[in-house]
Amino acid sequence: MTEREYNECVNLYADNVYRFILKNLGHSEDAKDVVQGAFEKLWLTRDKVENERSKSYLFTIAYNQMIDHIRKNKRISLKDEFTDSAKGVISQRHDTKRILNEALARLNDQQRSLVLLKDYEGYSYEEIGQITGLNESQVKVYLHRARLQLREYIVKVENVL
Repeated sequence: MTEREYNECVNLYADNVYRFILKNLGHSEDAKDVVQGAFEKLWLTRDKVENERSKSYLFTIAYNQMIDHIRKNKRISLKDEFTDSAKGVISQRHDTKRILNEALARLNDQQRSLVLLKDYEGYSYEEIGQITGLNESQVKVYLHRARLQLREYIVKVENVL
């Protein structure tokens, strides 16, 4: 990959990678750090990367760095303990986006990544397998299970009200 091709890759895929990582992490500064790290790794290994495979290579790097970031933060565990309900604030909004985000948050990290890669980013099963290191049939099975969990959460009346 040449310097020009690297710059094209940044222009073409930076927003997609950032959106994917942000949706998984939920924190914009962490997502920016992960994406920057992914592009830095791509830059350092650009001589070994074919331009045609740069997109999947980039997403693979970003995915792996995101997993590392999640593992590191689980050890640190700096969670905000005060949710709206703990503060006494109860929201009565019934918007679809909120319900979907809550449903996605209930999935484990791998399931959430698979759903986002397939349904938000539009990757094929094969591409998702390359990014996550799973084989195609594992991707299909895990994605199916994740969608069942999403459906189970979304159709419950108490989750919508």
